[in-house]
Amino acid sequence: MTIPAPRRRSVPLVFTDEVAAALADGDPVVALESNVITHGLPYPDNAATARKVEEAVRAGGAVPATIGIDDCRIMIGMTDRDIERFAATPGIPKVSSRDLAAVLASGGTGATTVASSLVAAELAGIPFFSSAGIGGVHRGAESTMDISSDLIQFTRSRVAVVCAGAKKILDLGLTLEFLETHGVPVIAHGSDDFPAFYCRSSGLRAPQRLDDPALIARAVETHWALGNPGGVLVTSPTLPEDAIDEEDVEAAIADALRGAAADGVRGGAVTKYVMRAVDRATEGRSAQANAAVLIHTAQIGGRLAAAHARLKREEDQ
Repeated sequence: MTIPAPRRRSVPLVFTDEVAAALADGDPVVALESNVITHGLPYPDNAATARKVEEAVRAGGAVPATIGIDDCRIMIGMTDRDIERFAATPGIPKVSSRDLAAVLASGGTGATTVASSLVAAELAGIPFFSSAGIGGVHRGAESTMDISSDLIQFTRSRVAVVCAGAKKILDLGLTLEFLETHGVPVIAHGSDDFPAFYCRSSGLRAPQRLDDPALIARAVETHWALGNPGGVLVTSPTLPEDAIDEEDVEAAIADALRGAAADGVRGGAVTKYVMRAVDRATEGRSAQANAAVLIHTAQIGGRLAAAHARLKREEDQ
């Protein structure tokens, strides 16, 4: 008697016509998170920035696929109406990879983070994802164990992540150590250093540097050909005119951390406390720089996805 293998439950994905056509034709697509719409700038600036990010992906030569959760389904690509709805609706929760199953099962609406967007991108067959900055190991993690799920997801999802490094409020040295320990390649594009979000450099050297998009595409495919289960992290610093001075940011972070300790702020609340303090200290420049990083990395992501699509076509011929 042959016992049939248990059926694997499929996750409902709903594609926009544009994204579905691009994937069917082997055209480049870049996945984007929706958390930056719902938990970033206030309305209507958040909607305007989301549209600029999608335009930047197109300028890089790829099709944008902003990911969200709605009515028990993962949205692979958003229409303009979807972006407006997510931007204008208060209270849409942030959904990371840990929360994805419960939110999908209950039928709620949710905005995806880096980690949950990577889960969705792999399910949809999208090999590139772009974000302004990734999560990492938090300062003081040796006692709090506060480590972003983004880092764990990099080891699980076969998706290349294009970003401007991670925020300086994190322990960037330990973040790079974590990535090395788990075998996640870090490739710097356009700089020798690992960038720090809206600061062009963290002061830490990147393990590898490749500036040619075709070489980066080949490195990504080679990483997967070697049998590795996870992704590749590609960093590109923000433009000089959009960057904030590293010393100014570090001084603001130090002051904010002292203030958080004095006010009894602990755990996950520290990040929001420090980011708001940095924004005040930079007189709002950090919020503007944040939007600029999103747009710049989206364009770089589009270029790299386009180079990867060309490589795949050449290999298939």
